[in-house]
Amino acid sequence: MNNKFRFLIIDGYPKVSRDQFNDFDVTLAGKLYAQLLLRHMPDAEYDILYTSDDGVYPPNQEELEEKYDAILWPGCNLTVYHDDDERVQKMTKLTKDAFSVGVPQFGSCWAAQLAVYVAGGEIAPNPKGREMGVARKISVNEAGKKHPMYNGKPHVFDGFISHDDMITKLPEGGISLSSNEFTPIQAVEVKYKKGVFWAPQYHPEYNLHEIARLILAREERLMRENYFNSKEDMEKYSADLDEIYKDETRKDLRWKYAIDDDLLSADIRELEFANWITYQVIPSKR
Repeated sequence: MNNKFRFLIIDGYPKVSRDQFNDFDVTLAGKLYAQLLLRHMPDAEYDILYTSDDGVYPPNQEELEEKYDAILWPGCNLTVYHDDDERVQKMTKLTKDAFSVGVPQFGSCWAAQLAVYVAGGEIAPNPKGREMGVARKISVNEAGKKHPMYNGKPHVFDGFISHDDMITKLPEGGISLSSNEFTPIQAVEVKYKKGVFWAPQYHPEYNLHEIARLILAREERLMRENYFNSKEDMEKYSADLDEIYKDETRKDLRWKYAIDDDLLSADIRELEFANWITYQVIPSKR
């Protein structure tokens, strides 16, 4: 009998996007979540499924119950309300199936939107545009302060982020846990059918190196959206973030870019995921 926990990691990025990540030394979303998982559960087993690829289909309900203890959802550059897209359909069906059989789910960004949308909520473009790089002053609300996902977390913190859609209406069974000035819902719990899905809009799995490389990979859109005055400014910003990643004692750069321990310390940054393992996954072992 195998007593190890087994996870399904869904990397929904299309191959062309994954190839671009490889070109810019950005760790693929599924692999980034695998690394996060193994930091908190070194003996865990996992499968990464690239569901946007032709011929790749998620497991059905019976296979989920037999093979997996939980599902992890990294970010994705698809749009959840484009439900005429077969790639999106595959992932919404899997989310529904996991809710139906009670398999715990956790994920970032697109995952929060996916959980809400499948359970009957609504998603729309953020009228403020893209929130990119660092989400500032995420504030845990009263529900969040009582919620186990935020046990031990500062009540106000910064987080890594990259999105331009947002949750506009929660479903029945959905709870907002935090927000900031840019995005009204920065984390959710969604209870639906037999399942529970925890998801921050921001990315606990990112670090400064990953966000620095992602900025370079997103050059075209960031320049178009006036995040930088020039390519040189963008490259300097990315290089400085990477320098802080390599040397956290760089007080000059940390002060310049307001990089505090909530972004640098994995113990703080990844706490939502660690709490999910503790409070959702381990107790659910069948």
